[in-house]
Amino acid sequence: MIAFNYETEFQLHNEKNTSKWIETCIEKEGFELGEINYIFCDDAYLHKINVEFLQHDTLTDIISFDYTLGKLVGGDIFISVERVEENAKEFNVSFENELHRVIIHGILHYMKYKDKTEGEKELMRSKENECLEILDKN
Repeated sequence: MIAFNYETEFQLHNEKNTSKWIETCIEKEGFELGEINYIFCDDAYLHKINVEFLQHDTLTDIISFDYTLGKLVGGDIFISVERVEENAKEFNVSFENELHRVIIHGILHYMKYKDKTEGEKELMRSKENECLEILDKN
């Protein structure tokens, strides 16, 4: 089950299609959908979580708490809509494209993809792109 929660005025346009897309990406990797909660918020909200739980005094676009058990994917994914907007401008992509990339980025972490080294970042970006292609086909 995927739940979308809002701590800001932002609202996803089509939660049902987004949920189906996320589940398709999970199944494509040989995993199963568990319980995933997305929480869309602003910079201040996510900064507070970053400081309180991770001791990082920085702004970020996403923080994910992983509750995956074996192949059952689950967790809480906090997304700063403000950071996504800024990053979309910086990377010269649409807000929707950047939002979907961030949405699936958290899921890929749950399926053990990392992004600390250059090689890990390349693989993560490749997997993000594969999932974005699935979304574009729907």
